[in-house]
Amino acid sequence: MRVLILSCNTGEGHNSCGRAIQSSFLERGVPCDMEDAFRFISPATSRLVTTAFNGVYRHLPGLFRFGYRYAERHPAAFDELSGIYKLLASGTERLFRFLTEGGYDAIICTHVLSALMLTEVLRRHPGRLATYFVATDYTCSPSCGQSRLDLYFIPHESLSGEFVSCGVPAEKLSASGIPVRAQFDRSLDRAAAKERIGLRPEEKHLLIMCGSMGCGPIRRLVRLIARQLPENGRVSVICGTNHRLRRSLERTHAGDSRIHMYGYVQDVSPMMDSADLYLTKPGGISVTEAARKRLPMVFVNAVAGCETYNLEFYCRQGAAVTADTPEELAELSVRLLADDEALARMSAAFAPESERSAAEYICRAVLSGVREQEPA
Repeated sequence: MRVLILSCNTGEGHNSCGRAIQSSFLERGVPCDMEDAFRFISPATSRLVTTAFNGVYRHLPGLFRFGYRYAERHPAAFDELSGIYKLLASGTERLFRFLTEGGYDAIICTHVLSALMLTEVLRRHPGRLATYFVATDYTCSPSCGQSRLDLYFIPHESLSGEFVSCGVPAEKLSASGIPVRAQFDRSLDRAAAKERIGLRPEEKHLLIMCGSMGCGPIRRLVRLIARQLPENGRVSVICGTNHRLRRSLERTHAGDSRIHMYGYVQDVSPMMDSADLYLTKPGGISVTEAARKRLPMVFVNAVAGCETYNLEFYCRQGAAVTADTPEELAELSVRLLADDEALARMSAAFAPESERSAAEYICRAVLSGVREQEPA
């Protein structure tokens, strides 16, 4: 058996999800590769889409919100006659040859556009491939219902009705959760984790991270929080690949020993273990990572679009809170950081399913499904 994961480079989340699933297969000795779906259109297209998405996502969040809402309200934008679909379909034959030459038995898509590309392959070349989609946000993405795969792994059973209303048959849904890397399956004691990064157990630690690209009003939030932070408060800001943000924060807070800045952190898990509270934008992967740790969250709705649904999902649970302005967010974060009872209630509010490994669940389901398809 051989598995292919079709991801794309629009943000780190889809690739992170893919790598988590890939690791589960490789640990079982099952060959599993991961490819950028857009490269089968052309390498130039992949670079253009990645650059454009990252630029809009980081610098023009309003445009991202508009585009997402437009896609929700105009499903025909992805039908077979649309320009978007024709662009995706232009890579069909290259993708089909790659699948055939690679001898793949199962294909897992971690992005809805790669699912549409695979749907066109199946339409032109029907066969015995086992095909799957993994949702990486707590909603049914626009155009998901226009794909035609065998099984759809969704974040939570409560979202089933939404996927059905979008056109995905109920019998094709499986509530797996969102896959995150295996490092989040392991947790350090909070006191030990604090000591590991140079904090004392009694110090209250606020972790701030807004995606791998450092989106949102981070400079303003850190400045506001620093004004209100008590003496035993400590703030760690992970800036990701946003080097300009890190340099700016280091200049502004150079004399404040309570504020620490980091660039791209490869192993975020111990940082989360050390945190009492997590201030973040509600990206599907990052909030799921925090859920595995039962780490209370304050959400900055910096980008909106699909992330608004992630925000609403965890706020309904009571595991997260949010506010409208940076001033309100800063005040809320500082107040919660000092309220042990409120933090304990939020930590206890995470659904029991958050402790299950979605990557393991998906791996077992795919292996079982492929075996069932094999001829006797």
